[in-house]
Amino acid sequence: MKHTHFSAALLLAALLAAAPAAAGPGHDHGDAAPAAVGEALPRFTAESEIFELVGVLSGKQITLYLDRFDDNSPVRGAQIELEIGGAKFKAAKMSNEPDEDEYEVVLPEAPKPGVLPVTATVTAGNEVDLLAGELDIHEEAHSTEAAHTHGWTEYAGWAAAGLAVLALLGWGSRRVMAARSVRAGGAV
Repeated sequence: MKHTHFSAALLLAALLAAAPAAAGPGHDHGDAAPAAVGEALPRFTAESEIFELVGVLSGKQITLYLDRFDDNSPVRGAQIELEIGGAKFKAAKMSNEPDEDEYEVVLPEAPKPGVLPVTATVTAGNEVDLLAGELDIHEEAHSTEAAHTHGWTEYAGWAAAGLAVLALLGWGSRRVMAARSVRAGGAV
């Protein structure tokens, strides 16, 4: 029983040794959300009981994806008219292939940062629906900031903690094995 308590204490010590290191000055991110890797393009969604429309802005081109709301199946051959910030545009299919379901709108110029209201009139067969959403365009918030990197001291601290845990576990297992062999030898 004595060895069981010792093993539990050893395990607790190993877990405490492997606890995360505290962040140093300038490295504490607090409750901030993790930064996305790469560039995220501005997008909007607009949905109704019939359709779901997603628009992705890249420069002055908006790529549109139109699906049925209930089963997420693509809607092909639809007519989409967008009103963005008061200007009206008619979407065109991106490809002449019948199984392609992407549409596009090319704006006269790339929109400036801000929130733009988007209204879409979708006509697919006998169904006509009006969808509304917002296109939220932000300035590049991280363009002047350097990417966050981890220094060698942070990795060295984790490596040292890992080696300490391995050493404690090795030492503890040798002690347990030695105690078992003494007990087994005494029983013979």
